[in-house]
Amino acid sequence: MNKLSLRDIEVKDKKVLMRVDFNVPLDDNCNITDDTRIKAALPSVKYLIENKAKLILVSHIGRPKGKVNEKMRLTPVALRLGELLDMKVKKTDDCIGTEVEREVNELESGEVLLLENTRFHEEEERNDESFSRAMASLADIYVNDAFGTAHRAHASTVGIAMFIDKAVCGFLMEKEIRALNKLVENPRKPFTLIMGGAKLADKIPVMESLIERIDTLLLGGGVAYTFCKAKNWTIGDSLVDEASIDVAKEIITKMRKARAELHTPLDHVIVQKISEDAQTITTERGAVPAGWIGVDIGHQAIEEYETEIGLSKTVFWNGPVGIFEIDKFAKGTIAIAKALAKNEGAYTVVGGGDSIAAVNKAGVADKISHISTGGGASLEYLAGIELPGIVAIKDK
Repeated sequence: MNKLSLRDIEVKDKKVLMRVDFNVPLDDNCNITDDTRIKAALPSVKYLIENKAKLILVSHIGRPKGKVNEKMRLTPVALRLGELLDMKVKKTDDCIGTEVEREVNELESGEVLLLENTRFHEEEERNDESFSRAMASLADIYVNDAFGTAHRAHASTVGIAMFIDKAVCGFLMEKEIRALNKLVENPRKPFTLIMGGAKLADKIPVMESLIERIDTLLLGGGVAYTFCKAKNWTIGDSLVDEASIDVAKEIITKMRKARAELHTPLDHVIVQKISEDAQTITTERGAVPAGWIGVDIGHQAIEEYETEIGLSKTVFWNGPVGIFEIDKFAKGTIAIAKALAKNEGAYTVVGGGDSIAAVNKAGVADKISHISTGGGASLEYLAGIELPGIVAIKDK
């Protein structure tokens, strides 16, 4: 860590604008269905309150496309944060403007103000200079604690830092960087990489970056079917990333040269239609017959993957190995979560919304070494891509 952090600066009586990732899921009635991201920001929030900062929080939620969307307001977030802190969290109806400036200037040391969704302004995603300056003018210090958006060069993640002298990282950002660095800087061996989910294209840079470091690659979901097709196996009507088949072939060759093991599922749970009442059968080998769709890894694959995970000293998992949204197709994904938890001697990292949901659903989140709040950000970081939100933070 060569970046300035909260511990490196004096915050008492200072107006501190902190970018957090409060992009939480909301139901149709705007109730929060998962407050994991709010809780992840609490260490930094509490530190700033205890050290008498005038705390201004800024975040986005959803994709309102530069327009006010009543269902994407941060009001329920302010209420939930207030409950978690056992104090009132003030809330504005915008993130810039005279009314926001008045609210900020009335803040007392130790109080918290949450600004409205930054993405209600199209200038946010354009990293507009005037918009960045307007937000920067509200504060003396800028803190980025939103690792989940660090791969986006937006006004609230990059632009503001250009106009505030003191730009530092929060405790969550610091924790994420340290945790992911353990995967790329001398990871304990054997190192197993588990890749699932729908699209292979999103995972390719990570696979290519880690090939020389990993010992085993376990595949599931649409990622696995793309590799199966690259091996010229029958995959029926299963999800496949057609544009990535040639790259999959290249990765197979590179893995062989690196003497690392690559596993596609030994068997598959298959259906003829994707629905909760669909009749399932399990294939006897790693091919899916015509007219059928692979929806989960089978019993043999689960056993093999559990064994590989049990032998590992380092594991990174991103993406479910089946259509996790439907319970009867989630057995493989839940099994992966439980296998990670069972290997208490390993350093285990989970990233990506569905994988995190799986460890929560399996009731084993507390047994995972690190749960990354940034799906796309963690993948890009592990791929060796510089994240704009981290680059913008001042060096020590």
